[in-house]
Amino acid sequence: MSRPHVSPPLQSAPLTTLTAFEAAARHLSFKDAAKELSVTPGAVSHQVKALEGELGVALFRRKHRGVDLTVPGQTLYDTLAGSLTRISQSLQSIRDQSSAGVVTVGSTTAMAAMWLSPAVIRFWRDHPEININQVVRDRAFTTSAELDLYIWYGREKDQRLDQFPLYRDRLLPVAAPERAAELAGADLDVLASQRLIHLEGDDISWTKWHDWFRQLGYSGPVASGIRVNNYSIALQAARDGAGLTLGWERLISPLITQGDLAIIGPHVLSAPERFFLVSKPDEELTPSARLLRDWIIEEASQITDEPC
Repeated sequence: MSRPHVSPPLQSAPLTTLTAFEAAARHLSFKDAAKELSVTPGAVSHQVKALEGELGVALFRRKHRGVDLTVPGQTLYDTLAGSLTRISQSLQSIRDQSSAGVVTVGSTTAMAAMWLSPAVIRFWRDHPEININQVVRDRAFTTSAELDLYIWYGREKDQRLDQFPLYRDRLLPVAAPERAAELAGADLDVLASQRLIHLEGDDISWTKWHDWFRQLGYSGPVASGIRVNNYSIALQAARDGAGLTLGWERLISPLITQGDLAIIGPHVLSAPERFFLVSKPDEELTPSARLLRDWIIEEASQITDEPC
């Protein structure tokens, strides 16, 4: 990549020279500028003279007491003052974000509701000084400056990202407890004929009903049922008795434990992929983000691949 063209005067002017000029121009005094920069007035004068020699113009009119800016000096000062202000604001913004311990983590709606949000609350109890922002959506995440971590099903293709396997889930039919009791022990062809709740969407990579039946060896017709584009809606529809949905056993374990949904056995399929925690490279994460990343990995390590 070619470097942008920089005119020789600006390219050769060191930052210390420009800093000395900006301070002297702001105070209209070499003495006050020297005091601010913790150098001697002679050092400030030397830097200014070097810059004037580089540019070929006088930047100050020397007076008995203090100095005044020339027209070129005023032009340069206006440009430098605005640029340094923006740099200072950017540095302060970065410093504030880092010191405040703000971390942004993303997930799907179901992952947020069933596992991540409760986990974040547990993390806060131990680290109340760290603020965590959650981004929730059911389509693919893209890397961005404000997103530190996110949980996704399957590996990401972007090799610049760090990826940590969390756990592999198990896929099985679930329904409202009454309906699940009626279908206990049903064969695959019986399940395929029921009203099924299908999860659809271009960016949703989770295993669908047709995939589940096919991988378990059933190749017959599968009822069309109803279609939704959000897993939380699919779970709610199943809880309301609208049909059967494909349950991710560990993810929905709170609903099973509470009795909102029940598993229809005995057909179970191990998910083709694991859930991964995806993050920026280690060197791009703040200490707070690294702490949350490591904590999530440790929490997930307690989720085994054994049946719940």
